Amino acid sequence: MVVASPSGPLLVFDFDGVLVDGMREYWWSARRAALALAPQLSLPEDAPVGFARLRPLIHHGWEMVLMAAELGRADGDLASLLADYDGALKPALERWGWSPQQLQGALESVRCEAIASDRSGWLALHRFFPGVPERLAALGQEGASWAVLTTKGRAFAAELLAAAALEPAALYGHEQGSKTEVLLQLRHRPLWFMEDRRPTLELVRATPGLEAVRCFLVAWGYLAPGDRQGLEAAGLHWLEPATFQSPLAHWP
Repeated sequence: MVVASPSGPLLVFDFDGVLVDGMREYWWSARRAALALAPQLSLPEDAPVGFARLRPLIHHGWEMVLMAAELGRADGDLASLLADYDGALKPALERWGWSPQQLQGALESVRCEAIASDRSGWLALHRFFPGVPERLAALGQEGASWAVLTTKGRAFAAELLAAAALEPAALYGHEQGSKTEVLLQLRHRPLWFMEDRRPTLELVRATPGLEAVRCFLVAWGYLAPGDRQGLEAAGLHWLEPATFQSPLAHWP
């Protein structure tokens, strides 16, 4: 999808942790998907503390289901998951005999069923961060447009945006490819990219063809300890809520 260019930049927003706080829904859906695949699991209704600590490390939705299962193991080791999250994914998949595609499908089935049976209840598990809808609606007055780039399924992000009466210039879910792939398609115009996952921003900075993208780490997202350290040296900008609400000319 090519986005028509107004006079200003295209602001590209990650969804979860940048526009929307869906922590309640993440566990709600991940728990149900994990139980559908492994009914023998014993998982609490409310998200355990370990899930919130893992959330800043999670990149794709299927990983949430896997982490729910891992937290339900009697011999589960949260410290090991936190110490080497990326390295723990493959052994965990092998332990359960699952694939990322299978986990993603289970997660999306849970969400589809929830929207079909109780859309208002599913929507209520999310909240837009304070001031975000109003700021997005005002961007056009500064000659800018905005898009959403998420690893969530496109249809689910669309449901939440529609409920808030928000209309991005474009919406890209995991079905449209990786974030770097989508950004490369959009580089015909100035791009500002807002994320709460520092490794994703660092990958963008390291991708040939994306050197000109202005990358912002949002202060209100699901951040890991130490994420703010050394941002300037990494070519990243720190975005506070007050700065986000200010005119674009005042952004770093």
